Amino acid sequence: MSTAQPTTHRVYKFTRFERFWHWSQAALIITMLFTGFEIHGYLGGLNFQQALLIHEYAAWMLITLWTFAIFWHFTTGAWKNYIPDLRPQSLLKVARYYAWGIFIGESHPYHPTPDRKHNPLQRLAYLWLKLMINPLIWVSGMLLLFFSYDWIRLSPLGLQLDWVALTHTAAAYMMLLFFILHVYLATTAHPPTAYIKSMITGWEDEPGPAGIDTH
Repeated sequence: MSTAQPTTHRVYKFTRFERFWHWSQAALIITMLFTGFEIHGYLGGLNFQQALLIHEYAAWMLITLWTFAIFWHFTTGAWKNYIPDLRPQSLLKVARYYAWGIFIGESHPYHPTPDRKHNPLQRLAYLWLKLMINPLIWVSGMLLLFFSYDWIRLSPLGLQLDWVALTHTAAAYMMLLFFILHVYLATTAHPPTAYIKSMITGWEDEPGPAGIDTH
């Protein structure tokens, strides 16, 4: 009596632009977090002016990248990947997997396709990133960059420099938390490098009949 072996098929999950956008964004965010800590004096290695200059250059590069990414998402329809799936059963299945199933060897309850890349919890997390964290960083960072030397112009709006600086720092810590969780979840595949490899090559192995190619 023979036991059927589980089969997989390859899914072309991430396009070239998505992979370029992902790794470029990661490098710039790491640079901004590092220089941000340097600006606050938490680390050593760079002086204040050096850290501030690198921080500003990285910020402009990230804003440019985000602008192209927003254009790409809307022109390709990729924005649909971030529409939240708020069905309780879908959210609970994925939440249970991360809270319990992942530690006892259960298979992931969600199987991505090229048109539906993210599971329900990922969609909520990315939506929070794109609609809350990123705008907070953009707006507060721009205000600090352009108005910190002539803040009186914003006084009629009820804005205070320390409030804007605190908002920018809080948004940066939210980004750091998202980054840490993102890296952790990227290692929860089997094997642990599978998700990272798929973000490099674009291909991901999914359970299913052999010989199926969804590209």
